[in-house]
Amino acid sequence: MITKPIFGFSLLLFLSFIFNQNICYAQDPPSITGYTCNPNQFNPCQTYVLYRARGPEFLDLASIGDLFSVSRLMIANPSNISNPNTTLVNDQPLFIPITCSCNNINTTFGSISYAGFNYSFKSGDTMYGISTSKYQNLTTYQSVEAVNPTVVPENIDIGQSIKFPIFCKCPNTTSSQNQPRLLISYVFQPNDNISSIASRFRVTPQSITQINGNNTKILDTLFIPLSNLPNLTQPASSNTPPPPTPPATPAPVNQENDRKGTVIGLAIGLGVCGVLLILVLGLFYREKTVKKEGYSDVERQKSLYVGSKKGSFVDKDVEVNLLADVSECLDKYKMYKMEQIWEATDGFDEGCLIQGSVYKGTIDGEVFAIKKMKWNAREELKILQKVNHGNLVKLEGFCIDPKEANCFLVYEYVENGSLHSWIHGEKPEKLSWKTRLRIATDVANGLLYIHEHTRPRVVHKDIKTSNILLDTNMRAKVANFGLAKSGCNAITMHIVGTQGYISPEYLTDGIVSTKMDVFSFGVVLLELVSGKEAIDDEGKVLWAKINDFSEGSEERKVRKLQEWMDDSLLREELTMESVMNVMSVAISCLNKDPSRRPGMIEIVYALSKSIDLFTDDSEEGLSPRQVTAR
Repeated sequence: MITKPIFGFSLLLFLSFIFNQNICYAQDPPSITGYTCNPNQFNPCQTYVLYRARGPEFLDLASIGDLFSVSRLMIANPSNISNPNTTLVNDQPLFIPITCSCNNINTTFGSISYAGFNYSFKSGDTMYGISTSKYQNLTTYQSVEAVNPTVVPENIDIGQSIKFPIFCKCPNTTSSQNQPRLLISYVFQPNDNISSIASRFRVTPQSITQINGNNTKILDTLFIPLSNLPNLTQPASSNTPPPPTPPATPAPVNQENDRKGTVIGLAIGLGVCGVLLILVLGLFYREKTVKKEGYSDVERQKSLYVGSKKGSFVDKDVEVNLLADVSECLDKYKMYKMEQIWEATDGFDEGCLIQGSVYKGTIDGEVFAIKKMKWNAREELKILQKVNHGNLVKLEGFCIDPKEANCFLVYEYVENGSLHSWIHGEKPEKLSWKTRLRIATDVANGLLYIHEHTRPRVVHKDIKTSNILLDTNMRAKVANFGLAKSGCNAITMHIVGTQGYISPEYLTDGIVSTKMDVFSFGVVLLELVSGKEAIDDEGKVLWAKINDFSEGSEERKVRKLQEWMDDSLLREELTMESVMNVMSVAISCLNKDPSRRPGMIEIVYALSKSIDLFTDDSEEGLSPRQVTAR
């Protein structure tokens, strides 16, 4: 008699469990493999994820910055936090900058858009735990498995590095000029609804559903369309300054002990002076010996860099001062030792020289580009720590040489060299029109990021083909921020730059603005179309000839352009409408009035149209507007 109620109750629990399971899975599960994209029509972009501080591990910007490979300032600035060292509170919202790109995974899943971050596994970590807890469902463990196909989830070693794909999207610049400038990644929470999210970000519910559809589920990644990054309301800092340390109670003075201490102090002082005198004489003798023995300059430098690891007190003081200059960068970049830089470049051997003062070097089996410079890198480091974009060359770390007051910046190595060498060098393979279009769009996206998504805005000031590098996929990255300036609309008397690329208003009046980069970019477009140098052997600038293409009938413009184009392009089957469109962009960039030049948003949109024109005609076959070899 007792078993029936128990059995009935158990059956009820079982049916309840089944019912609940059916409720949970009545709808499709959240996206688990990411968001598909087309690499040929996808421009990498700088965007953000909304992340929440969570204790006990992630209640400070340093630990969160390590998770996303950014500095504290890169989180503090967009998140409306004045003090990057502040202690955060649970669920405090943060904007984390990420670079979104389209990445091919495999034949099963195709390509998805994500920002990849390497995470080193610790004891007790799992793919599922890291995805749901540390990265707060901004990715899924299924997507992590797809991105790391050779990794066995049950057999990950402690310290092993795994890439975690953070879901993201970039605005489709080709569909409409009214597209949002940003798509913020936001994880749909259990207590959320579309209306509450729209209210929080001050957008309309329709704009969210237009991007994400109507079937959003808990823990899905939503993409919030925004024109500008909103100000986050942050709680008052809970940090309170530590109480002042009470002064130590002085011990009673014993005159006899005091006299003994004085005598001992004098003895120690005289001993130190004697030792220093011996060292000075020894160094003087060693210098004379070195000269007599005929050491080469390279051997003497190596003995300075490698032979002495302790250094002098002066070197240590210099190093401390130089480190103080870059203290804001220490939590983001790796600090290399001088011995590593020396060995990586074979003692700065000419065989490792790439160009100028940039050397190719290998550290721990990885190839880098190492830029040697006197100690004027502080501003460049301050700017580089603010930028993080797929179309900008990434700074990996730096090294300080206190003996010579040098700084060495260690960059990612970009395999295919500069655009200048491909257009003007003796490369056996010439760049196709499709490749040139993609390079132009990549550079435009990099400039769009530094002009619009950094605060204060960054002006590169030295855009030219030798500062545009090409990776293994022939995608472009803007390099060399040595002349860059944070902040614009300034006036300077110190004119720097490369002849042929300098804008008229900067050359005559010293006006620094983003429009000077736009002008230089226009010159780069002329080089891509014509294959000609920015300045010829007679000192004539290339941009002075643009009037030839803005006068007369359309037929005359096309004919003049064909006469001016790179010969290798004339042997291709391409649409002249696409080339004419790029020339129109270049001419508008080169307007002598900076206020009439377009911004990089308009330029990216116009270049995307050129790609569409070329792609559409290529897919449809030859059209009457296409040109072949003369």
